[in-house]
Amino acid sequence: MTNTPEPSRTPGTEPARAPGAPSAGFGAPPTPQHAAPTAAPVLDDGTYPGLRAPSSAGALALDGTWHRISPKFVVAEVLMRVFWLIVLFVIGYVASTLTPQEWPWIPTGAIAAVLLFELAILPRQARAIGYMLRADDIVFRRGILWQRMIAVPYGRMQLVDITRGPVDRAFGIAKLKLVTAAATTGVEIPGMTEEAAEALRDTLIDVAEMRRTGL
Repeated sequence: MTNTPEPSRTPGTEPARAPGAPSAGFGAPPTPQHAAPTAAPVLDDGTYPGLRAPSSAGALALDGTWHRISPKFVVAEVLMRVFWLIVLFVIGYVASTLTPQEWPWIPTGAIAAVLLFELAILPRQARAIGYMLRADDIVFRRGILWQRMIAVPYGRMQLVDITRGPVDRAFGIAKLKLVTAAATTGVEIPGMTEEAAEALRDTLIDVAEMRRTGL
């Protein structure tokens, strides 16, 4: 029996079939109709390469995580109160020496009792201070018995200020202050490290500018 070779076909062409003849592919598995696109998606054609984000190199994530202050804040505050206790007792001693009466020790003792009470609760107060960066605002909380929690929208910030006193500079900490149109919604975050305060300031300025411009 002689094998007749199949006629050659050019790729992309189909052999001619007689009228009424069944289709050559009938009964064969169907050809997939939805192939994966090889070109770039239409939504990304001719657009900017990326979504605009805060431009600061040290931009912080707005992930809703609570952040706490540095323990050095407690040490600095203790030293400040000890200093004022010494000054207070010197004033009380001078006043009682110049006057033969003992009444100057009454206000001196009262003020000293207040300062000692603050020293006792200062560590717990410091651990209760925290701030959170959310998508639309920054939340600040402080207080143990009388707790205070403030949410400041980024778009309403007018000024972000960093303050460093002599004692703060000695311990490498700073206080960051947020100023808004309403005086009652101002926020002061004490005891931040200098690096954290500067990074938070840059991030807040960038995000606030984006919110005001509607980006």
